Amino acid sequence: MEQPVQTEVWKAQTLQELIQILHRLFSSDKVRVEEVQALMESYESNPVEWMKYAQFDQYRYTRNLVDKGNGKFNLMILCWGEGHGSSIHDHTDSHCFMKILQGNLKETLFEWPGKKGTGAMTKKSERVLGENQCAYINDSIGLHRVENTSHTESAVSLHLYSPSFDSCNTFDQRTGHKHKVKMTFYSQFGERTPGATAVSQENN
Repeated sequence: MEQPVQTEVWKAQTLQELIQILHRLFSSDKVRVEEVQALMESYESNPVEWMKYAQFDQYRYTRNLVDKGNGKFNLMILCWGEGHGSSIHDHTDSHCFMKILQGNLKETLFEWPGKKGTGAMTKKSERVLGENQCAYINDSIGLHRVENTSHTESAVSLHLYSPSFDSCNTFDQRTGHKHKVKMTFYSQFGERTPGATAVSQENN
């Protein structure tokens, strides 16, 4: 009888420890989604640790780079003002993890549009994620939109993308038509990116 495979359960007490363990996990050629998600969930949000990366914009959400993951992944903090949300978008064949650090975010999943890309898009599900919850998506699961629906509270989320990417497709909910967009960072490693505009930041 075969023994069950023992997988080490990683836990991160601090953001710095989370980053160190992620580097260790992604140094392997085989990374398990469940392992990364469990690690992301194990970290309990501590604003003292991530506040230096959290930069808000008055008009839309921001993407703030925290760590480049030795080229294997990008870790970033997204800051959502009251009522801010993303377009419906794909993830360019990447694995994407989203952990809520503060507030609540609503995630709406959509089916991929038909080949002709015409007609209203089909909604699969929606849910509200609260502090310390972690979600996962890739292109085989579908497309999604993320929103801070609160009109009184901002929200902050931690995102891991592997492999990292700098463009994705956004989709018109009414027609299914797609549009390729380039993403930029509002800040990198706590420093505001020179000349970065918030307009092109369509992915989350």
